[in-house]
Amino acid sequence: MSKILVVEDDLTLSAGLCFALDNSGLLTVPAYTCQKARQLLKINQFQLAILDVNLPDGSGFGLCREVKAAAPELPVIFLTANDLEQDQLNGFDLGADDYITKPFSIQILKRRVEAVLRRGASKSIADGFDDGFLRLDFQALTAVRGGERLAITPNEYKLLRLLTANAGAVVTRRLLLEKLWDSGGNFIDDHTLTVTMNRLRAKIEDAGHTYIQTVRGMGYVWMGARP
Repeated sequence: MSKILVVEDDLTLSAGLCFALDNSGLLTVPAYTCQKARQLLKINQFQLAILDVNLPDGSGFGLCREVKAAAPELPVIFLTANDLEQDQLNGFDLGADDYITKPFSIQILKRRVEAVLRRGASKSIADGFDDGFLRLDFQALTAVRGGERLAITPNEYKLLRLLTANAGAVVTRRLLLEKLWDSGGNFIDDHTLTVTMNRLRAKIEDAGHTYIQTVRGMGYVWMGARP
C-alpha cells in the first residue's frame, strides 16, 4: 500500500482529500505545517508527497527543495491556489512531478496520483530497490535506510546493483572480483571484497532487516524481495 504525505493547512480540504485517497486504497498522513511535514518525513517512508505552496510557517516550494535534497526519488505533486504560470514553472523546476491548481476535480486528482505512483514504481523496478525500509536508486546514486540518507561508495553501489539484479541467486566471489575496480583502476582483492561487504551490510541492515546472505565457499545472495 502506497503511503502519501498530504501537506495542506486547510483542515476541511485536507480531511476531504485524505478521505478520498484512503477510499482508493492508499494510506494518507496529513500535515498542516512545514515543521510537521519535516518530522513525518524523518520517521516514515512515503511513496508520494502532495504539497500546498502557502503554508503557515513557510513555503511549499522551500519544503519541496528540502525533500528533493534528502530524497530525490520521492515524487512530489503541488496542490495549490497559486495558478500563475511562473509559479507552475517554479514547481517543475524544483523537481515536482505534477502541479494541480485549486479548485480541482477529486477524480482527476486521483488519476494523476495513480499516474505518478505508477511512474515511481516502474523506476524502482528498473533502477533500484525499495521495500519501504531500504531505498536504492542506481540512477541518482542515492540510498536511504529508515528515512536516513546513507553514504555509499561507488564500489558499494556496484555490489548492490549486482546483488539486487540477481536477487535470490548466488553471486560468486569470483564474479564480484571481476566486476569491481577501485578508483585507481586496479582489481580489488579477496580480502578487500570481504571488508567492503561487511561495511556495506553495516550500512544497510539492522536487527530487523537482513538483505545479504553469505554462502560459504561460493559468494552472496540478495535476500530482499524484488520491489
